[in-house]
Amino acid sequence: MLTTKDHLERMKATIRREAEILGDLARTLDENAAKALEILLATRGHVLIGGAGTSNAVARRFAHLLSCSGLPALFIHPADSLHGGSGAVKPEDSVVLISKGGKTAEVNRFAEIAKGRGAKVISFTEDPRSELASLCDVVVVVRIPPDSDPFGMVATSSSLANAAVADAFCEAAIEATGHTVKTFAATHPGGAVGRKIEEKKILG
Repeated sequence: MLTTKDHLERMKATIRREAEILGDLARTLDENAAKALEILLATRGHVLIGGAGTSNAVARRFAHLLSCSGLPALFIHPADSLHGGSGAVKPEDSVVLISKGGKTAEVNRFAEIAKGRGAKVISFTEDPRSELASLCDVVVVVRIPPDSDPFGMVATSSSLANAAVADAFCEAAIEATGHTVKTFAATHPGGAVGRKIEEKKILG
């Protein structure tokens, strides 16, 4: 029977493994990531970000943080995009689609529609030869060892890896756009962050 100590050691082992995975990911991230960022920085409209399943949650988080970083971004669900939501896509927009294997039907169909509407399309995927990758202007490869997720299917480490790459984009965007604490404060007056802004009198 497993003990409290066993549970704690198992959890610590997971964190240590994931820290190692992220270190490897930093070493393998290539110039395509920089090219994708340049597309987002040049976007005159909105950055639209989508994903299905666990990637849905990562995409929502990415859209929120990118907006906090000075680049207007919105989440769009790939399934909803096939029921009229893709009408929101304009030529001045860019679309980021997150899909581990690049084989999700609704994600790939949305990529086709977005391309057809003149938007730039970027993917985060582990397979640069996937159908999704073939539909994109730039492919950011986010690959981790195949045995990193439980059963090779429960997207624990893989979703963390995509979130980490998204964080890298956000922090690079802050630097590139000159986004400041003052411009951030103007869009985030709520919650604990809003109280800190008020206490520090950031907006005067």
